[in-house]
Amino acid sequence: MSRGVVLVSGASGGIGAACARELAVRGFTVVAGVRTSPVEDLPGVQAVPLDITNGDSIAGAVARAVSLAGGAGLAGLVNNAGISVMGPVEAVPLSELRSQFEVNVFGTVALTQACLPELRRGRGRVVIMSSIAGLSPTPYSGAYAASKFALEALADVLRLELRHAGIAVSLIEPGAIRTPIWEKVDASWEALAAAADPTALLHYDEDIGRMRTSLETYRRTAIPPERVARAVVQALTARKPRTRYLVGAEAHLRAALRAWLPDRVHDALVRRILNLP
Repeated sequence: MSRGVVLVSGASGGIGAACARELAVRGFTVVAGVRTSPVEDLPGVQAVPLDITNGDSIAGAVARAVSLAGGAGLAGLVNNAGISVMGPVEAVPLSELRSQFEVNVFGTVALTQACLPELRRGRGRVVIMSSIAGLSPTPYSGAYAASKFALEALADVLRLELRHAGIAVSLIEPGAIRTPIWEKVDASWEALAAAADPTALLHYDEDIGRMRTSLETYRRTAIPPERVARAVVQALTARKPRTRYLVGAEAHLRAALRAWLPDRVHDALVRRILNLP
């Protein structure tokens, strides 16, 4: 017997696909929202088209999840879909900044709003995929980090607003994870070079080169997405789920440094770690 129906967004690969697999193994019926390639065919996982920036797509995916729940409501929603826009704040085109928020923030809110009536019915839970960048940003991640900061605030508010309904809200805050997002980050740098004002970019050439080299180190030491999936399972099954789940040693270290160091000391340390002058 299923432990209930959970809708997972952004499940084409990486963290979302790992969450879908882990939740299915743990006895949930998973509706895996995908934009492109289907998730791995597993018992208990049903892939559905889902673009969280499109209202009709959201309605279709939620309707499928509701039909599988058979009147019992949803056991959970895992807001995982997201994109990453990189570059200096001065040079990021406003259209790219809007796209960043359209997916990571507005899309997450739209999907959550659509699911809440059925989450109430099932006394389900909401999980929001944030990032350590939502607590401790690094240079040239301004658009991405700002979207994750926004999710941190939204989750805090939702937790307060939904307490009376018995709906727990948890944030997942991973550090570097071994997923295809690294290739997408590379593509984001290339897109920036093509779209941004070249005069503005000139001021950052040396920093950006050093930053991209540093990111290669993060890529090599990134932890597997299954670590994140286990935290998501905890958020959906624990008797008293945490409000925040830091995932990985890097995330714990960055959160501690952000909490305890004065801003300018923290700034200097970050630039030194990233080999920025």
